[in-house]
This record gives sequence, structure tokens and C-alpha cells, in this order.
Amino acid sequence: MASKQIAFIAADMDGTLLNPDGQLDPEFFDIYQQLSDKGIRFAAASGRQYYSLKQTFAPIAEQMLFIAENGTLVMHQDQELYSCTIAKAEIEQVITEARAIDGAHIVLCGKRSAYIETQDPQAIAEISKYYHRRESVADLLAVDDEFIKVAICHFDGTEALVYPSINQHFGQSHQVVVSAAIWLDVMNAEASKGSAIKHLQQTLGFSFEQTMSFGDYFNDVEMLAASYHSYAMANAHPEVKKLARFEAPSNAESGVLQVLKRLF
Repeated sequence: MASKQIAFIAADMDGTLLNPDGQLDPEFFDIYQQLSDKGIRFAAASGRQYYSLKQTFAPIAEQMLFIAENGTLVMHQDQELYSCTIAKAEIEQVITEARAIDGAHIVLCGKRSAYIETQDPQAIAEISKYYHRRESVADLLAVDDEFIKVAICHFDGTEALVYPSINQHFGQSHQVVVSAAIWLDVMNAEASKGSAIKHLQQTLGFSFEQTMSFGDYFNDVEMLAASYHSYAMANAHPEVKKLARFEAPSNAESGVLQVLKRLF
């Protein structure tokens, strides 16, 4: 595979570009510069909040593209390139249903901030990893913002304890995706990392064949489908591996960087 074939690279964060401790390999910044010198655009494509991503990549944040909140918000140099919002009435329905799930912690994701009701220390510690700009509120239903996602955390597992109920009520009208072992996201039916990448393909002028992506979980499926050069991590969910053309070493081995160094 010649490097000249690639014009755009997107990488998921947790379980993919970050190591199991949630840390970014410092070598990434050197590799990013090499890609940039070749005219190759790089985007962090994550369920994480834009403000969280921007902090992680602070030295190059003004150069990078950010596909945040699982594709519901695309930012570059603090300018919005794309968004996919959810109506307030729909948000209220999702929150009401999620509140009925014992042990669920809700994060209401707006363009300006994330909002939480929970006072549970463990939940706040987990949420703070992904949402650096957040506000504690008494009632999520009273928040005023443009909403892009409802994220639900359940420490005993979202696939078994959250997905069945939420998908039953909203699976036909919204995008409901298990984004990690303890996280589930509810978004606009049209929203995904793949939809965001397709928008960038059209607006920035690169093709499906020139697109490379790396992922590990169900919220990466559409992104992999939008990329000819699709890589599942060695540590990816088995069902996600079936959908990628290639496999990268695990995130514990800096698998994304290994592939990029080999190719470029």
C-alpha cells in the first residue's frame, strides 16, 4: 500500500490510539508531523467531548480535525464543520427512560458543555475522563443548549443492562450504540463517525479509497465502513474485527503508530 493513496486518517481514542491506561504515546506527535508534511489529514474520532480531545492534543490542537461525540460534532480550529443534533423533546424522552434504569448515570451532551445530575464519586471520576467541560445540574430536563448526544454509563455493563431497554424504545428512531463496555450513546438516527467522515470526504475532497481508519468497538463500525483502509485493533470486539479489512496490533502495543510507521 503506497502512502500516496492515503489522504485522510481517522483513529478512535479509547481502546485504539490510547493505551489501556488512557494515555497517548508521545511518539504520536512526531508521526503526526510526518503525516502533515505529506499533506495527510489526521482526525481524532471519538465518543469523547471536543474539549477533552482538544486538551489531549494541545500541542497540535489548532492543526487537527476532531470528530467528537461519536461523530455528532466535527471541529477544526474551534470552528464547527458539521453537527447532528437531537430535538429537546426527544432528549427528554431518552433521559426519562434512562432514569428508570437502576445504576445508570446519564451525561447530557450539548455543544457548550456536558451536564450531569449524578453525585456518585465513581461515576464523576469516570465521566471526567471523557468530558472535561461539564456542569452539575439539579435537573437535566431544565438544561438549555443544543444537544448532540445522551451518554449512559453503567458499571455493570451497558450491553446487557442498558441497551435492551434503550434500544427497545429508541432503536427505530435514533442511533443507539454500545460504545464501550460500560458506555452507551443515543444520538440522532443519522449520526455516526462514518456520517461525519462522509461529510468530510465531500467537503474536503478526498475519496473512500483515500480514507484510513482505526477502531475497536461498535461506535466505530460506520467509520470503518466509510474507509477503504479499515483497521480493527487486535483488542477489538470480535464482531468489529469481522467488519474491517485489516488488523492492527493492540492498543497496548501502540498498534496505530506501528501501522503508520510501517506505511509512511
